[in-house]
Amino acid sequence: MRFAGRGELEGGRAAAVQRSAPRLYVLDGLRIIAALMVVMFHYVSLRGGWGQDTSGIFPELKPLAQYGWLGVEVFFLISGFVICMSTWGRSLGDFVLSRVSRVYPAYWVAIGLTTLIVSLWPQVRQVHSYDDVLTNLTMLQTGFGVWDVDGVYWTLFVELKFYVLFAVVVATGVTYRKCVLFCAIWTVVAMTSTQADSKLLTMWAMPLYAPYFVAGIAFYLMYRYRPTALLWGIAGLSLLLAQHHLTKRVTDNSTHDIAVWPARLIVLAAFVIMALIACGAFNRIQWRWLSTAGALTYPLYLLHQYIGMTVIYALREKLPPYVLVFGLIVAMMGAAWLLHRLVERPMGSWLRKIMRSSMEEVRRHSPGAPAARAADKAAAPEPERVAAQRLRAYGPAEPDRVGAGRPDGT
Repeated sequence: MRFAGRGELEGGRAAAVQRSAPRLYVLDGLRIIAALMVVMFHYVSLRGGWGQDTSGIFPELKPLAQYGWLGVEVFFLISGFVICMSTWGRSLGDFVLSRVSRVYPAYWVAIGLTTLIVSLWPQVRQVHSYDDVLTNLTMLQTGFGVWDVDGVYWTLFVELKFYVLFAVVVATGVTYRKCVLFCAIWTVVAMTSTQADSKLLTMWAMPLYAPYFVAGIAFYLMYRYRPTALLWGIAGLSLLLAQHHLTKRVTDNSTHDIAVWPARLIVLAAFVIMALIACGAFNRIQWRWLSTAGALTYPLYLLHQYIGMTVIYALREKLPPYVLVFGLIVAMMGAAWLLHRLVERPMGSWLRKIMRSSMEEVRRHSPGAPAARAADKAAAPEPERVAAQRLRAYGPAEPDRVGAGRPDGT
């Protein structure tokens, strides 16, 4: 991978030089922390399987856990960084292949497991319609206004929309300038959408979440090239916009009035950590076990909510609350590891192979492809054979007469 040095950016283009790019294990660590924040929010803060307000059950833990939904914002921040990093120098086909094979296999199995559990034990969650379950397999159910099999799946639709938007950059070739332009345009459109009174524009502009993706992209550009006033300006503006929307996010995720300032501090801390990553402050952290922990993030996120709440409902009177919650988290991480090893890796590899083969088939039959031109030429009849076929079918052509050569002579 090519990275620019600390020299000047001339003419808006980074003078790239070769240097080694250490694996950012700290991102894996940040991902698993974000996932555990969401898990704690669902298991400790929500009534869920407990059937009552949890303030009396977790008097010390709930005040912190009730802000755990902010793990989603941290995911979006990391996603902007990682997607920008992983698409550099890749084609649109490669981007689509990598995203589909990454997000769908574990998701499909998680839908099946969650549907099975809540169908057998519907005390916490019920299946509304099996047609809705089938629609969930597309990951597009939110766009159709269809119920989510698991509550966390709405965030996957936000991710998909980000992929679609950034695919425009990937299709034209990812560069420093294009990424900066993408960040600027998205920020302006997201700001405009809040006053435009257009559901379609708001759905795609995602004003509540755009600042996190945009900041993640800016932080990666800092990491790949160098921090500049322009990139700090993009990240700083994104932080201010994220802070602006936090009051609504706190209200949406709370059943009663809670302070906004802890959410502001958590988001600020996330931005500071990403800024430190962008500046290379954590490059020396090479703890390989963080890679394994990071691999569990997505499966854990997919499985934990309603399956876990159903388990809480079944065992809430048989085990002490803290033992139940932390034991359940360990069990869910074990299930996430099984989903990763038995489904995500092998099925993802199989899906990549199938999709790659299909893409190669499309390329071979594209009009501009050399193989397609050769095949068309080989399949085309020789001129002499065409003339002979015409003579046998229609008789001799008479070019001076209108309709000559047609069997009815018209």
